[in-house]
Amino acid sequence: MFVFGLAVVFKLFSIQFIDGEKYKALAEKRVVKDVVIPANRGNVYSVNGNLLATSIPKYDIRIDAVTSSSKNFTRYLKPLSDSLSKFSGKSSGYYQKELRKARSNKNRYFLLARNIGYSDYIRLRNFPLLNLGAFKGGLIVEQTTRREHPMGGIAQRTIGYERVDEQGNVTRPGIDGAFGIKYLRGVDGKRKKQRIGKGQWKPLSDANEIEPKDGYDVYTTIDVNIQDIAHHALLEQLEKYKADHGCVVVMETKTGEVRAISNLGRSSKGLYYEKRNYAVWESHEPGSTFKLMAVAAALEDKVIDTSDVVDTEKGIIWYYGKPVRDSKWGGYGKISVSEAFEVSSNTGIVKAIYNAYKTKPEKFIDRLYDMNLDDTLQIPIIGEGKPIIPDPRIKNGRWSGIALQWMAYGYGVSFTPLQTLTFYNAIANDGEMVKPQFLKEVREFDRVVVPFEKEVINRQVCSKETIEKVQRLLKNVVEKKHGTGNRLYSENFSMAGKTGTCQKDYRDKEKLNYISSFAGYFPAENPKYSCIVVIHEPDKSVGYYGADVSGPVFKRIAQKIHTDTPLVDEVEVLEIKKASIEKEYESYYDLAQTYKTIMPDLVGLPAMDAITLLENMEVEIKVRLVGSGTIKKQSVSKSVKLKNNQTIVLSAS
Repeated sequence: MFVFGLAVVFKLFSIQFIDGEKYKALAEKRVVKDVVIPANRGNVYSVNGNLLATSIPKYDIRIDAVTSSSKNFTRYLKPLSDSLSKFSGKSSGYYQKELRKARSNKNRYFLLARNIGYSDYIRLRNFPLLNLGAFKGGLIVEQTTRREHPMGGIAQRTIGYERVDEQGNVTRPGIDGAFGIKYLRGVDGKRKKQRIGKGQWKPLSDANEIEPKDGYDVYTTIDVNIQDIAHHALLEQLEKYKADHGCVVVMETKTGEVRAISNLGRSSKGLYYEKRNYAVWESHEPGSTFKLMAVAAALEDKVIDTSDVVDTEKGIIWYYGKPVRDSKWGGYGKISVSEAFEVSSNTGIVKAIYNAYKTKPEKFIDRLYDMNLDDTLQIPIIGEGKPIIPDPRIKNGRWSGIALQWMAYGYGVSFTPLQTLTFYNAIANDGEMVKPQFLKEVREFDRVVVPFEKEVINRQVCSKETIEKVQRLLKNVVEKKHGTGNRLYSENFSMAGKTGTCQKDYRDKEKLNYISSFAGYFPAENPKYSCIVVIHEPDKSVGYYGADVSGPVFKRIAQKIHTDTPLVDEVEVLEIKKASIEKEYESYYDLAQTYKTIMPDLVGLPAMDAITLLENMEVEIKVRLVGSGTIKKQSVSKSVKLKNNQTIVLSAS
């Protein structure tokens, strides 16, 4: 027995002192853990300070039914139940019964309220018993955050979010996703929780071990007024033409700041919502809107001129057994390159480009490269589609005997709407291509942490001469009666742009559909905004031409923006000196400097000037004015020495 006793003592000594730290750590690991407290994500604002996305704190309120003393539990049970009854609508008796049951079952994690807002949280923590805190009252508070979009579905995909699924996969669309890690996320905090059985964990105290640091606020370039205009103009047209999806982007010409971006897709129920960011993601054949790039390249290489004449050959030309057709049956006859662009003649533009580059197609491709059309915009929003330009020098199966001809009118090439708009914006901006901007600045309260400046992609995409020529072409598309965009013309407001109607899924006649687009800028002179509208798969029985489907959206947006923010000419204020006024001022100034204690001659002075002069003298006097206008009489004669508290009566008429 003595040996057995020694063995027990030795084992106790070994556990306590030799392996003590090991067992303490193991015990603590099993019953205590560090839990991450998510930092509040920064807010996302519009350029004019409207809230676009914010993190709303939500709270779960629980009670440790065991930790409070019997005296406190008995004393506050009914008052607490009465308060909970008023809060939830359930009876006081129900809560008394459930709380007694929780205490008898040693429930240390009894739920009182789930997913409540901050004001309700403050209200509950002041209820009887709970107001004693974590140790005496058993209060347990667990906070989570939820991302809210005050504008609802408008621009929701572009504003974006950051979500993590059960497998740990992260999706980060839009601005919120693109700048989440760097600016919005913040630094998480930590607190300790204790295991209380049945897989449940209770906070050890009501205070955090490490406080979280909230994320920065991000101010976007989005203007909520323009965004609202673009969203509803697009939605109305999608519903009218029963289209599958569409997008609109409005960009400020000089800076590249995106003022509005709307992406709407149709659900299985026929309703439209922000399904995908089509403007950034969807790379597709642009159709006739690419004719601007083709003509600009040929003009820059001086292989064509706008006055050159081309034969549209009754509206159809064949290349290697494949036809190029005009939308007008019978074609346009012999017309200039300028008119071919304005009426959007496929045969005219294709013939001009093919004849100019058929022996050296790589020269055409190189010119497109020089205009940065092969590059992505490298915008921070994740998922930008890649441009596609066939090149005879690259063996990837894209180049063929008809590649050059098809490229001339927008087939075989592929761009996202935002990439197409960036080139049109460069033409509006006299050749300077600027990168689309989605962020204005990052702030911490009122302090600007990171400002975002204009980024130039290409100082001059082509010569001033070429720019002026294509600007005239784009203006003629709308202004001239034969132009495809003439129905958008308004005497009160000028616009410039290009229509586009592109076949989609044309290799399968049963799936054949259309993409309708319009890209341009407004006003035509000194443009302030550029805009692109792309609508996919409109109902062919209603209409599918770009001028009919996308053009009216462009016009509504342009006119509404112009109406809400009219251009104002500032007139420089001229400083004109009038001799009589100058003389009066000098006379008044001399009087004020000369007469400090002696009564001046005030007859003929304006009443207000006379009072001001007397009140600024070095003697404390009282002035009483009778009448108004100019002084006709004064009660104290000129040159009389004034005394303190003396009253002077001035008569004016």
